[in-house]
Amino acid sequence: MTLQALVHTFPWNRYSKKLISKIEKPRCVGFFTKDQSEERGMRLAIGEQGNIKDGNLIRLYWLVDIEDGIIVDAKFQAYGQTALVGAAEIACDLIIGKNYDQAKRISAELIDKQVRDRNEDSAFPKEAAPHLNLVVDAMENAAEKCMDIPLAPNYVSVPAPRDMGEVLEGGYPGWETLSTNQKIALIEEILSRDIRPYIELDAGGVDVLNLINDREVVIAYKGSCTSCFSATGTTLSFIQQVLRAKVHPSLTVVPDLTTFSH
Repeated sequence: MTLQALVHTFPWNRYSKKLISKIEKPRCVGFFTKDQSEERGMRLAIGEQGNIKDGNLIRLYWLVDIEDGIIVDAKFQAYGQTALVGAAEIACDLIIGKNYDQAKRISAELIDKQVRDRNEDSAFPKEAAPHLNLVVDAMENAAEKCMDIPLAPNYVSVPAPRDMGEVLEGGYPGWETLSTNQKIALIEEILSRDIRPYIELDAGGVDVLNLINDREVVIAYKGSCTSCFSATGTTLSFIQQVLRAKVHPSLTVVPDLTTFSH
């Protein structure tokens, strides 16, 4: 990463409208003190990357539940380009409510997808990659401060795409030995990482209602998906394809049709 790449500025017309809104009105700017974390009975985890001398510095502040590793609140301080501010704001939005293991696996691509105006157009210019990577590295740094905190018993860690490839051959290791709750948690994790970001871009949503006989995944659509014809066609096929590739090849996805509007 060169100094020139970090201090390069970007014209506003190269940002998506959603990204501009995040930059202009950030809600997560600030910090937490150790006293504040102790008052709330939380772990204060601070992740930092960059250097003021290099023109960009990001510092993340997490309040982490010491019972299950859930990040209950997040703030950031940033010195540098607007791309860094936007990426940090989006990252804080994404990680609140997730545990530290999920947070450390959020990618630069997922941050970008959250604020795209159109699915096919990146929200950040490609030259902003170093700034997004600084935020991703800061999240990993903060997560390392939480490794001693136990995660929820039904949480199952899902390998990141770069670790498992495009298709996890034979399904998730040990799938058959997982409890039903663990299997549902695993499916939910895959939905959150590989499916929901795409659906939410179009104001839709999807929830897991049930897992029948360890093979039939019953889902419910939300938002625009409840009135979209593709929800029972291409969208459903996409969800099933991803779950078969990442979880188990025998899974079948069935929508709860009572959630559809007529």
